[in-house]
Amino acid sequence: MGLFLKSNKKFHMIDASMITTSISLEGYQISKNLGVVRGITVRSRSLLGNMAGGLQTIFGGKISIYESLCERTREEAFQHMKQHAEEIGANAIINMRYDANEVMNGVTEVLAYGTAVRVERK
Repeated sequence: MGLFLKSNKKFHMIDASMITTSISLEGYQISKNLGVVRGITVRSRSLLGNMAGGLQTIFGGKISIYESLCERTREEAFQHMKQHAEEIGANAIINMRYDANEVMNGVTEVLAYGTAVRVERK
């Protein structure tokens, strides 16, 4: 885990191995529960992107243009969640989940959330 500065405060960067969908982290014990953290992003595909995606659906199979948009959107929400956890002093996130909702036609929000915790090796 590295250190970075933000507004004259030191934060520990949470390593991806310290984020889990489980309710515990193998080899660690929770020393402090810091509460729910979340990261949200809202995205839409451009008109040209929608046209290209529409063409891909005609031929069937993998729709790569939407797949890459979804992956970038999830990653952005994940990084926002991680930053939120780092800002409140967490060194791990447990019970991590994603949720997605259509805000309006063609506009989707993706939420990454979990429980920020401080953990120590057992």
